[in-house]
Amino acid sequence: MKTSTKDKIEGSFHEVKGTFKEEVGKITKNRNLKEEGKVEKKEGKVQQRIGDAKEDVVNLKEQLAGLKKTG
Repeated sequence: MKTSTKDKIEGSFHEVKGTFKEEVGKITKNRNLKEEGKVEKKEGKVQQRIGDAKEDVVNLKEQLAGLKKTG
């Protein structure tokens, strides 16, 4: 599995897990759990963006390699 795909999957997992923690924290009025959930959700979003960036770099490298061959 490509690292970019792995980052996207793990990021999605953390985002969902964070959302769940945040909601449980709201229901139970547990501020710490709610804040922990918010942080994990944001970390998940960042990890997904890292996966996107890795994928963009690979695509750019492929495009540049194609230009060198034709140029």
